[in-house]
Amino acid sequence: MTDALTKLLQTRDWLMADGATGTNLFNMGLSSGDAPEMWNEEHPDRIKKLYKFAVDAGSDIFLTNSFGGNSARLKLHGAQNRARELSRISAELGREVADASGRTVVVAGSVGPTGEIFAPMGPLTHAAAVEIFHEQAEGLKEGGADVLWLETISAPEEYKAAAEAFALAGMPWCGTMSFDTAGRTMMGITSAAMVDMVEKLPNPPIGFGANCGVGASDLLRTVLGFAAHGTERPIIAKGNAGIPKYHDGHIHYDGTPELMAEYAVMARDAGATIIGGCCGTMPEHLSAMREALETRERGPRPTLDEIAAKLGGFSSASDGTGDDDGAPARRTSRRRRG
Repeated sequence: MTDALTKLLQTRDWLMADGATGTNLFNMGLSSGDAPEMWNEEHPDRIKKLYKFAVDAGSDIFLTNSFGGNSARLKLHGAQNRARELSRISAELGREVADASGRTVVVAGSVGPTGEIFAPMGPLTHAAAVEIFHEQAEGLKEGGADVLWLETISAPEEYKAAAEAFALAGMPWCGTMSFDTAGRTMMGITSAAMVDMVEKLPNPPIGFGANCGVGASDLLRTVLGFAAHGTERPIIAKGNAGIPKYHDGHIHYDGTPELMAEYAVMARDAGATIIGGCCGTMPEHLSAMREALETRERGPRPTLDEIAAKLGGFSSASDGTGDDDGAPARRTSRRRRG
């Protein structure tokens, strides 16, 4: 049976995903250091509100509140035995919101990194990683997720383990990595290397791409790298809403709705099919993105100079592939999804 995301992709030449999870939850009262996944049980109305933000702003896909819902991450909160349960609840709440929307909205079960380092440098074995991801995948499947959505991954070993786990669960999936170190992931993967890895997987994703990282400009440079390497698979772009600024004890992202509208159109023109936001992306950003995608004509693939002019300079001179363009660079700091 064809999954909901594949069906939707067959009818549209672009889809809009959601925005930030952490930023929105912090605005609802989540405290730094707390596990957002506990709110699936403690504050289900707030989680449904989070999902509804995305749906009301025009998102075709939203991610469940389960990014850190694997046993390795939940162990930090003494909840390692609740990975499957909390993931299931996150998807159940999502299913409720999607089904009430009156249109086709894809519930994507968010799966984040384990936070562990793979052997031989660290303690995590391939078999253990597969088990961790499989447990969470089963929970999301039980809760009614349409697809699984791996995100913010740095290590190819972790990406491959998740792919194997999702096959065990019998679930379609998408998967993004975070390119936050001079155009590479923290573990050194380039955009070209990711395309090669994805295409060789026994259980490849429906779509693949990049999320988070160091701003919209850098992310679009990575999208151009995916497209240039040649792939027929849908490319995903989920960039942060500008650059984080510390103000009055809080982190704020400086990307305006107008900037994110430019980003969305440029992401589409650069070759992305599924376009959303990551850290700092609020409902007002999503609404502007949706309007721009619906009203602005598709244009030519943007150049690096055009991206820098409209969205700001890049954080590094190189995209990690050796194709230096000399586009203006800016200094910025690394950060986590949110």
